[in-house]
Amino acid sequence: MFEIEAHAADAMAKLGVIPKAAAEAIWERGGTATFDVDRIDEIERETRHDVIAFLTHVTELVGPEARFLHQGMTSSDVNDTTLGVQLARATDLLLEDVDLVLAALKRRAFEHRLTPCVGRSHGIHAEPTTFGLKLAGHYAEFVRARERLAMARFEIATCAISGPVGAFASVDPAVEAHVAEKMGLRVEPISTQIIPRDRHAAYFAALAVVASSIERLAVEIRHLQRTEVLEAEEPFDAGQKGSSAMPHKRNPILTENLTGLARLVRSAVIPALENVALWHERDISHSSVERGIAPDATVHLDFALVRLASVVERLVIYPENMRRNLDRLGGLVHSQQVLLCLTQKGMAREAAYSAVQRNAMAVWRGEGRFIDKLRADPEVGPKLTEADLAELFDEAWHFKHVDTIFRRVFGEPDMTAHAIPPATAAA
Repeated sequence: MFEIEAHAADAMAKLGVIPKAAAEAIWERGGTATFDVDRIDEIERETRHDVIAFLTHVTELVGPEARFLHQGMTSSDVNDTTLGVQLARATDLLLEDVDLVLAALKRRAFEHRLTPCVGRSHGIHAEPTTFGLKLAGHYAEFVRARERLAMARFEIATCAISGPVGAFASVDPAVEAHVAEKMGLRVEPISTQIIPRDRHAAYFAALAVVASSIERLAVEIRHLQRTEVLEAEEPFDAGQKGSSAMPHKRNPILTENLTGLARLVRSAVIPALENVALWHERDISHSSVERGIAPDATVHLDFALVRLASVVERLVIYPENMRRNLDRLGGLVHSQQVLLCLTQKGMAREAAYSAVQRNAMAVWRGEGRFIDKLRADPEVGPKLTEADLAELFDEAWHFKHVDTIFRRVFGEPDMTAHAIPPATAAA
């Protein structure tokens, strides 16, 4: 707040609105002063006005030259520009946090680029994929998250020094331009004494989308850590305890925490949207909202991103359990290949689907292996040679485009430099 007021004073001195010596004194005395927040609070208890309390305290520190501060300005000029600076600088920290997440996801994705696991749709086994592809998908999402945050920063980083109702009647637009340059902001093209709150709504919506991306990965890890699955697991440190009652427990507390934090960040969106429709040129119904959601949403998201980066970096991965789960349905994960092959052999799709499903349901009930059922089926067996079956049940069929996907996501890295044989890949 002081910097904004002092930069405005410099611009006004250049315009001849206030003495140059006064602007210099403001910087000389105020720039080296230690502001007493308790004193400002004490003044505010009497004035019931935060900016007046601040300016009164500045006068106590600067002296009589402080009377030249805030010439033609409104409280919103100071508060809104300050909030723009705070949110822009907070976003710089969030962007650094996302970079931590991206680095961790990239390293682990390449580590498990060819580690086979089952893909699930509706929570049910579908077809084989790789754990590296799972992580690559989340990496791509956090690249988009970074772009959203960068755009949100661009939109929120504006300055308004336009006076009552935003018409510049009592303050020259050059003052606004000078303050914007000094504070690393852009000039708000038109303000109505306040910066329009659609900007803030878009900002908090962007934070909410990033929080949802955090939760999507957190939920994936929580599912994979379930006892019946146990394909991946949060780090569990020496001395850590999982339950006060059950010593055997290793609970996904970190990712559960991330799910809760995502809810908190998203809770800022509706109030931010409701802040858009203010009365006429301004009211202050938005102010109390932003004093809560601005620090809370940014701090919670910062904490969540740093925690997520640590979880991914230290994630315990069990390739042998992935293999066990992949084989659990006796080869049913290859049903699509069989269906397509039969259509290529001349069967109508409906007939081929019915034949494949008939044998698949028997395997689903635990009545043997899928490949054996196909061999013995009088309708299917004669159409498929042993070479056909070997090819249809070859897992590599599913992984032939993994490198293409990785190049789309990560560019053109040297795949061999990151490759780890699936049999030896471990956390």
